[in-house]
Amino acid sequence: MKNSNLYKGSIVTILLKLLNEHDKMYGYEITQRVFEITNGELKLTEGALYPALHKLEDQDLVEVEIVKIGKRIRKYYRLTEAGTKETVKKLAELESYMKNMRALINPKFREKLH
Repeated sequence: MKNSNLYKGSIVTILLKLLNEHDKMYGYEITQRVFEITNGELKLTEGALYPALHKLEDQDLVEVEIVKIGKRIRKYYRLTEAGTKETVKKLAELESYMKNMRALINPKFREKLH
């Protein structure tokens, strides 16, 4: 992944956004969707994904549904009501951050802000 440090602070927001768009998703499905959306630019590893999902679960922002498929167990993650509210907040924070970054790197954009 190029510039992986730039993405690290956004993993929670990425997860919330994806879960907000889908009723429920399981881990591998999330990693594949991120890969597809970013045209392979961002490869979300299990080592980054599951700690973030567990943190969201501990904060009651996501809930887990365990489904048995044949002999396999699959954990589906879905947003709670609090998770939906947090998604709105995180997306607004990210948009503000992106606006400020655009202003810092492109002076012409800064003029449009005022």
